[in-house]
This record gives sequence, C-alpha cells and structure tokens, in this order.
Amino acid sequence: MAGFEGQVAVVTGAAGGLGRSIAGEFLEAGANVVLVDLETDRLREVSKRLGFPDRVMVYAGDLTDEDDVMCLAEATAGRFGTCDVLVNNAGILGAPGPLASLSTAAWNETIAVNLTAAMLCTRELGRLMIGNGHGAVVNIASVGAHSPNTSPTYGVSKAGLVALTRHTAVEWGPLGVRANAVSPGFVRTEMSAAHYADPDLLALRTQLTPVRRIGVASDIASVVAYLASDAAAFVNGQELVVDGGFLSAPLMHVQRHADQYGGHSAPQPALFADHLRSTEAHR
Repeated sequence: MAGFEGQVAVVTGAAGGLGRSIAGEFLEAGANVVLVDLETDRLREVSKRLGFPDRVMVYAGDLTDEDDVMCLAEATAGRFGTCDVLVNNAGILGAPGPLASLSTAAWNETIAVNLTAAMLCTRELGRLMIGNGHGAVVNIASVGAHSPNTSPTYGVSKAGLVALTRHTAVEWGPLGVRANAVSPGFVRTEMSAAHYADPDLLALRTQLTPVRRIGVASDIASVVAYLASDAAAFVNGQELVVDGGFLSAPLMHVQRHADQYGGHSAPQPALFADHLRSTEAHR
C-alpha cells in the first residue's frame, strides 16, 4: 500500500499485536505514526521493533480519560502538525459470564475502553482533520457486533462502535472526513492467544471458517490501510467484515455433514499447516 507519504496516522492500542501490525503498515507506506497505549515501556519496545525512529511518536495515556485524549491531540499536532488518519484499535475482550450476574463495573469498563475512548479520540483528533478538510477514521469493531459470544459487554460495545462509525461518516462526510469500520473474525493476536493455545478450540474455529485458517494481524492491517487510503476515497460509512467467511457460514454447519461445503467439508491439511506457519511468523 502506497500513498501515505507525509501523512500522519494515529494508532491506538499500538502495543498489542494488531496495533503493531497496523502501525507497521502505515510506516512502510511512508506515514508518520503516533503509537498510543497505556504503557510507555511497551510502546518504546514496539517503536524500536518497527524502526523509522524519525517518523514515530509514542504517547502513553488512558484513552478513557478526556484530558489524556485532549493532550494526545495537542501532542500529535505539536510533533507532526496535524492528523490525517485515526485508527481506533484499542479494546478489551470483556470477561465471559452470564448477563443476569453482570456487574455494572464490568459493563462500564468495557464500554469505556471499546466505545467511549473511540468517541473521544474521534472527537479530538477529528477536529484536526476537519480543520484540514480531509481525513479518514477507521474503527476496529468485531464480528461480535453481529453475533453474541460469551461476553455480554463485548458485542454490545462493538455494535456501538459500528453505529459511531456510521454517524461520523454521515456527519463529517461533507467536511471531507470519511469513517469506516473493520470487523475482524477469528484472528490470532496477543490478546486472543489463550484461545489458540487450546488445540480443540483452534481446530473448531478453523473448521467454522470457510477459508480454513485463523486470521493473522496482517490480514486486518492491510484492509485498514486500504480504507484509510485514496483507493477508498468513495468508501464511507461502511463496515468491512474480515473473517474468512465465518459470518456467512452458520446455515452450512447445520446441514447433513456429508452435504456440507458441497461434500468438501473435511479438513484441508495443507491449508491448515500453512496457517500454522503463518501465525507463528506473525506472533
């Protein structure tokens, strides 16, 4: 992906595997990048791994804190002069558990990190984009916005993020700022690593994904870069699901086994082995 030379991209949640990959995508394409997360030491480690020290700024702060986000916008403008791209990637999974015993504290924590923080970053950094008459916001949502999982708070927060995306796109489109969302399916990252340490769960999720592999961070990063680029200049208010076909497959999985996937539902060892090698390479 080319075309980001001289632009400024802010990536939240940059200390994690997905955020690191997204930041790397923009750096390789010529952008200046602001890495945002909670811990300074982890951010510095990521910055060192990515290279390009002259084009990287690290900012450690709590994105659920309004003052911290305002300072982020000021620091970005102070270092690079503006913001052209905002990737709201910071998020938490939210603990699994029954809705009937969900605590208000657990609810508030997930909503604050996954939704309120994205709103604050969009509001504050979006002002820089509006001032320039152009910009792109890409929100990292989830297939959980469409299909409930074991965490009552996670899917609700991600569905809210998709709604925020659409509102931003419509309100700010006339001002030259686009907003889109990427909803990953099963992707192996540092945050989800525990799931894939269980071989049975790994095999199950692989079999439920039509492309027969778990995603890697670069699968998402390349789509984020596309949506932020001029190649997507007429794409606004959209949610791009990047899940290997997972959300499209439920009806296939409740048919007679022999009829599933046109009779080709058995595991594909070559693809599965390729997937394992690929995920190890991106850890």
